[in-house]
Amino acid sequence: MLPPGFEDNNRREFCPECAELWGVLSYFPSIKDSVEIRHVGIKHPRGPICDLLGDGEWNAPTLVLSEESHAGENVRTKTANGYTYIGSAKGIALYWEDKFGIPVPRGS
Repeated sequence: MLPPGFEDNNRREFCPECAELWGVLSYFPSIKDSVEIRHVGIKHPRGPICDLLGDGEWNAPTLVLSEESHAGENVRTKTANGYTYIGSAKGIALYWEDKFGIPVPRGS
């Protein structure tokens, strides 16, 4: 995820999608204990994500699934460099709905 405040466009900004996930994690703190959260910088390429998924794959937020994790049929995943991942806040929330039983995000 992008950090809560970063410098870009000559001002401090935040990522609305990352903020959305922080909100979900505050609603359901047990999820936070089961994921490893890494902050990446705003500038491209975002090394930690590209190191795993390859050049051009740097969206934040991104959830990279462990080998033993499987997304439900309603969750759209992508695969790169042998990793399965979800590259949107809504997709990640749908995955958490399937895995942890949280409510479905509105508009899904």
